[in-house]
Amino acid sequence: MIKTLTFAVMHFSVAFAVAYSLTGDIVVGGAVALIEPLVNTVGYAIHEHIWARLRQRRQVSPRSAEVITAAPCAA
Repeated sequence: MIKTLTFAVMHFSVAFAVAYSLTGDIVVGGAVALIEPLVNTVGYAIHEHIWARLRQRRQVSPRSAEVITAAPCAA
C-alpha cells in the first residue's frame, strides 16, 4: 500500500511539474495534476476491459478452429 501511495504522489508531482513548466500557471498545473490521473485511470480500466475480451476470444477461437480444420473436405 505504501508503494501505491508513493507512486500516486510521484504521478501527481510529475503531472504538476510538466503542466506548470509548459504553462507557468500554478492553477493549470494543479488542475492537470488532479484531472490527468483520473482520466488515465478510466482509460486504464477501458484498456483492461478490451484486453480481457480479446483474451476470452482467443480462448474460444482455438477450439472452434480445431473443429473446422478437422472436418473432411468435400472434393
